[in-house]
Amino acid sequence: MAQAGKTAVITGITGQDGSYLAELLLEKGYKVVGVVRRLSTPNTERIGHIESRIELAQGDLLDQSSFMEIFAKYKPDEIYNLAAQSFVPTSFGQPLLTGEVTGLGVTRVLDAMRLTCPQARFYQASSSEMYGKVVETPQSETTRFHPRSPYAVAKAYGHYITMNYRESYDMYACSGILFNHESPRRGIEFVTRKITDAVARIKLGQAKELRLGNLEARRDWGFAGDYVRAMWLMLQQDQAEDFVIGTGETHSVQEFCELAFGHVGLDWERYVVVDPAFYRRAEVDLLLSNPNHAKNKLGWMPEVDFSGLIKMMVDADLKRLTALGPIRRAA
Repeated sequence: MAQAGKTAVITGITGQDGSYLAELLLEKGYKVVGVVRRLSTPNTERIGHIESRIELAQGDLLDQSSFMEIFAKYKPDEIYNLAAQSFVPTSFGQPLLTGEVTGLGVTRVLDAMRLTCPQARFYQASSSEMYGKVVETPQSETTRFHPRSPYAVAKAYGHYITMNYRESYDMYACSGILFNHESPRRGIEFVTRKITDAVARIKLGQAKELRLGNLEARRDWGFAGDYVRAMWLMLQQDQAEDFVIGTGETHSVQEFCELAFGHVGLDWERYVVVDPAFYRRAEVDLLLSNPNHAKNKLGWMPEVDFSGLIKMMVDADLKRLTALGPIRRAA
């Protein structure tokens, strides 16, 4: 389905979701503009293979005027706000910055859109972390939020301000409440990638153990490449609506370890060490989506299953580490 002539602006284009979304939109014929913060050494590793096909513009979620300039220049048809301070542990150490970027940053983008390109369509990356201490299982679009981290609180603010701009200014603004979605491009600090990277290192003799926190925490894990397709579908509807995106299945961190180690013929129990230092201050024990609204209204279904996702990630880390060559074995 070609979208020739359409222009999309993506914040967070250098992240996992931004890179997959940029690929998808390029395939559909979009002009893609990625918003990046000014850094002395730009981090464009995830988009290196498509960098020549996109335009990069400097902007910052702390600076509304930068977005007004970008929107006035490019006149986007669609705006995807994927940028955030998105690591939960960091949000406890830097709660004010997390609120400014992940929460108020959404308002700055929306208000810049209102003033310069109000006819554009806006997507906000909401998070299943907003459910936190869940009041019902599974979680749907109508489930009440109980956020358990500064990150989740900031995401809840971003979610509600998006709804507020939609209702107050008649703007096409919607949120995708995405449950955990992973890929080989996931940051190494996130538990899924931490596991698959460690599995590859242990298999290659570069490490001897993996230290984790709560193995009983359960999540609804899917593939990021599937989830960016849902983002795009949300902006193609007649009316803006919020959607829960997930697989409708839940698995524990221990299950993730079992499959990841098992994929390379190792017994996870020989290598995984539970370390209280990695427990959260306020644990989120169970997240499980009810994605029926998205399946019925958007026609969206995930294509990569749980075991397929883990194998993809382990294989990618094995390939990456092997390509780097031999590294000193763990002492």
